[in-house]
Amino acid sequence: MESEFNPDRPADLGPAYRAEAWRRLGSEQFDIVVVGGGVVGVGAALDAATRGLRVALVEARDIASGTSSRSSKMFHGGLRYLEQFEFGLVREALRERELSLRLLAPHLVKPLPFLAPLTRRFWERPYMAAGLFLYDRMGGAKSVPGQRHVSRSGALRVAPGLKRSSLIGGIRYYDTVVDDARHSLTLARTASQYGAVIRTSTQAVGFLTEADRVMGVVVRDSETGETTEVRGHCVINAAGVWTDEVQALSHQRGHFTVRASKGVHIVVPRDRIVSETAIILRTSSSVLFVIPWETHWIIGTTDTDWNLDLAHPAATRRDIDYILDRVNEELVSPLTYDDIEGVYAGLRPLLAGEDDQTSSLSREHAVAVVAPGLVSIAGGKYTTYRVMGADAVDACNDFIPTRVAPSITERVPLLGADGYFALINQCEHLGERFGLHPYRIRRLLNRYGSLLDDVLYFADADESLLDPLTAAPQYLRAEIVYAVWSEGALHVEDVLARRTRIAIEYSHRGVDCAREVAELMAPVLGWDEETVTWEVENYTARVEAEVASQRQPDDESADALRAAAPEARRQILEPVPVPEP
Repeated sequence: MESEFNPDRPADLGPAYRAEAWRRLGSEQFDIVVVGGGVVGVGAALDAATRGLRVALVEARDIASGTSSRSSKMFHGGLRYLEQFEFGLVREALRERELSLRLLAPHLVKPLPFLAPLTRRFWERPYMAAGLFLYDRMGGAKSVPGQRHVSRSGALRVAPGLKRSSLIGGIRYYDTVVDDARHSLTLARTASQYGAVIRTSTQAVGFLTEADRVMGVVVRDSETGETTEVRGHCVINAAGVWTDEVQALSHQRGHFTVRASKGVHIVVPRDRIVSETAIILRTSSSVLFVIPWETHWIIGTTDTDWNLDLAHPAATRRDIDYILDRVNEELVSPLTYDDIEGVYAGLRPLLAGEDDQTSSLSREHAVAVVAPGLVSIAGGKYTTYRVMGADAVDACNDFIPTRVAPSITERVPLLGADGYFALINQCEHLGERFGLHPYRIRRLLNRYGSLLDDVLYFADADESLLDPLTAAPQYLRAEIVYAVWSEGALHVEDVLARRTRIAIEYSHRGVDCAREVAELMAPVLGWDEETVTWEVENYTARVEAEVASQRQPDDESADALRAAAPEARRQILEPVPVPEP
């Protein structure tokens, strides 16, 4: 997997690619233009590109900068949706989970054992067993073991951190975990490999129309303010919680509306909860997940209505108290605020319904032809991104002048998947080759798969890139350079919050390594010292605003503090002004 270093050649989504992508957006005719760089948008772009269509995708901020980097980090079948009788959704999600585990993304999607504690005698065990039996029969027990019942003593052996009085037994089953931001980014890069033009910091600010037909979009560079027109036979609105805002630009009435539901998670050190498995806990209206995340636990989520700033949803003290209160009911050693090293909040784009409780709204997705040449897709869940993308592209068929081939993404492994299993078996050898501990090699393989050589390539010329970041030693300096050169990172925030997860994995939230990261990014992006300092100060202000908002009692006061922080993308429009019809 040798690659020649040439600073003038495009490298995946790096600076040279970005410049060329802008030229292509303004000069080529595309079959499909996708608006939105979340998992559904990049999934649609990959689906269309692998059908042989000419595809462009624009994202106002960064790949997965919205909901798709702020999930519960599970690529799961949706066990709890069985109680809502959404059998089709569960069956579909389990099939997608199996595809990703075995073929599409085995380097990113990992099996994970769960313990479901039982707290009610007589009825709860057969009730849960029936649900998990159905889960297994629908496809949940193919590449992973099926359910196994344990006594109270058996449950406490695998999860001794739970109070003995909090359970009477348990059921062990398997689901999966994924780094959502890395997965979405890998989808985008795979789409680019198959010919899609992917450009971040590129905001849709209007539609091109002829009569009642949508013929493309007007886009604006979120870094410079420059605009251009992108022509496409069909436009897919995959903007997630921004669906209605993008829809308004077309002056067309949508066939559905999207409602934002806020989900908050906290991150605590791994040694604060003693357990060999993930844990699923019931709440009054939903469930709470306790998920191992390397050296941490991720605990969440909440499910509350959100009507404020869509770009930067803020966690409040009330949200955090809710999570702590519920999980501490079960733990021998209660968690405190001092244990929390990271907090993040995301917005689920739910299809609006008549029920006021967001936890009751459907997680099914919907696709609608809003106007000739304009398709909107919303709803769904992370796991079913591939099906959603295919459905959106199918809805474009009537507007594309050439024959459209059927979807084939169920047979298209993502970048890094090929050769992954063999490389995992060679960790010792690879460690000797690169001078790294086999543990470090395994961790890199589980983030980049068979792209490992590309990530470490730059260390051939600069061995210091094999050193870890001073204030975030889980990550190598080489990963920062690679994030800019190949993964399209444009700002310190992109690296600390999404290319790595330093923003939620360290108590300093990335502030202590922001300058080191900025200085590694600077040569690739051509930053001077003034820009480096601005990036560091901007990121620090973001973290300070987030931490301050998390001390506020309610959404309104938390949102006011978080929204006041400066944007890394200085020319982004928020909200986008709606042009006169």
